[in-house]
Order: sequence, then C-alpha cells, then structure tokens
Amino acid sequence: MPGRLRAPTGRYGGKTAEERQAERRRRFLDAALQLFGDAPGFRSTTVAALSEAAGLSTRQFYEEFRTLEDVLAALHLQVNAWAESAVLEAAAAAAGLPLAERATAIFRAYAGNVTADPRRIRITFVEIIGVSARLEEQRLARRAGWVDLICAEARAAAERGEAARRDYRLAATGFIGSVNGLLHDWSAGWVEATLDEVVDELVRQLIGILRPPGWNP
Repeated sequence: MPGRLRAPTGRYGGKTAEERQAERRRRFLDAALQLFGDAPGFRSTTVAALSEAAGLSTRQFYEEFRTLEDVLAALHLQVNAWAESAVLEAAAAAAGLPLAERATAIFRAYAGNVTADPRRIRITFVEIIGVSARLEEQRLARRAGWVDLICAEARAAAERGEAARRDYRLAATGFIGSVNGLLHDWSAGWVEATLDEVVDELVRQLIGILRPPGWNP
C-alpha cells in the first residue's frame, strides 16, 4: 500500500527510484520479520523502533507504508508466498508419483518452509490474529487459497482413480486447521516428534480423507 509521502524520483547512487524504493521496502520487511516474529512482537513495536532496526528514517517509513498494520499485512503475504512457492515447486517435481508419495513431498515442502524460521510461524499463526477486521479477512483469504489447493489436488487424484469423488471443500477446510495447529504446536515444543513424523501424520490424515472406509479404487 502506498505511503502518505511522495518518494524521491530520479537516479541516485547508481540506482533508480524504483530500485531504491524496493530496497527500502525489503529492509523494512526484514526488520519487521525480526521484530514482529521474535521480540517484542507486532503489538509492542513502534514505527521508530522498526525504522531504527531497518537502518532507515521514519520519513522513509511513511514513504512506503501508512501504518505498522500495513507492514504486517505485507509480511504475512510474503511469508505465505514463500510457502506457496515451495509447495508448487514440490508438486511439479512430484508429478506422476503415487498419491501418498506426492502428498508426502508436498507437505514436506510446506512444513520445511514454514518451520525453517520460527519467526514465519509466529507471523502466520500468532501475530496476525485479532489485529483488525482487515487482517482477519486477509488471513482467511490466504487460508481459502490453501483450501483451494487441497481441493484441486483431491480432484486430480479422483480423476486418476486414486481418491473418492466428492466435494472436498469442508474436509479440506478442517484439514488445513489441523495442519496449522500441529505445525504451530510442534514449533512451540508442545509435540514430541520429528518434523518428518509430523509430516507423516498429516499425510495419513489426508489419505484417510481421500480414501474413506468402504471406498474402492
């Protein structure tokens, strides 16, 4: 979202105005990942503290963002984009594999990406919660995107004869809740298991959804 102040134009230091703006934005988001995703957290961070952590001025902050909520919104989308990119890459690499192996590859990619940095989990599952109606809408929209991905995989598996033919939206919505909850609890140290064991459990749950009792290929 554009800020309230107009950013400078023209070339400076060998970089265009657009390149300088992109670099400033990246530095603010990198600083936000540290402050929002670790200590002190989004609610205890000020514009001045974020600007200092980014090595920039508050004026430069307002050239890029209107509020700290705008920064959190952008960071939440970025973290989700990293995970989505990892999942799509894994799905492409696993094309043609049997259902269980394909699901394992996809969930291992997702789990590996979001748990590689505990700050990403906190942004996705903790800091974004309850901030505002706008961010709640964004959070649910991104969650709906993951539900759509699960449904697409389920339909493709059904077309291949590897899963039952049904409407998977309700089941996928519930399953995404299980994925998020289990990964958050594992990251917080509340689940005594390796990440591979967590992924294997998620795959078993998904296969149970796709192949209910009584279903035959």
